[in-house]
Amino acid sequence: MDGKPRVEDLLGAVPITVAELRGAVGRFEGDTAAMVRASIATAERAFAELDACDGVIDAAGVRGEEVARRLRELLAREAREEVAAELAALDEIAEEVRRSSATLRLLNQVLGRETVVEDDIPAAKVPVLHEAQLPKVPSVYGDEAEYADLLGVAGRGEELAPRRELAHRERLSAVAAHLVALVQEVAKTGFADAGFAHASLREAYAAHALWLRCLEQRRRDLGR
Repeated sequence: MDGKPRVEDLLGAVPITVAELRGAVGRFEGDTAAMVRASIATAERAFAELDACDGVIDAAGVRGEEVARRLRELLAREAREEVAAELAALDEIAEEVRRSSATLRLLNQVLGRETVVEDDIPAAKVPVLHEAQLPKVPSVYGDEAEYADLLGVAGRGEELAPRRELAHRERLSAVAAHLVALVQEVAKTGFADAGFAHASLREAYAAHALWLRCLEQRRRDLGR
């Protein structure tokens, strides 16, 4: 015995017939052993690629959680450019997972493994935040006659300043919390649910735009 597996042993390890194997791998001019070795090598490469795809999805979840953590800090610091960069990073993560998921589906089909079709999965709902849901900022303009002149408006502005500042702070806080929560939820799935990931990122960009509007409204009202 030279330690090499016999053809019979190789055939016993492959749960398909020689005819099926030829059809899957191709003709080897009667070299059954070569055919079996090729099929095994192909399967090994396929399973290695499956592991790699799973690794991308697992890593995407961790990367998404890191983005959420950084976003929380950046939103608190009102770092506009850095927040936009983190959203772009989320797009890259989602695209990497999309490509890996497509490869995963193809390999599972080649290997004859059952997979769940995304269309058969109920779509996960993504929470949406509208500006109308945010706290209202008290207006310096009243209907009363005493506020009809500029002095009256200025006096009301001073009177309402603490409440207006609180309202702006609460609005920014609510939008920031919503944006971070969106990223945290999609990170939990590893971005593997393409529909949920797409809807989450779309809402994340909408929340980002709302956050920028809130910053501009505060600047306009409070001068900062």
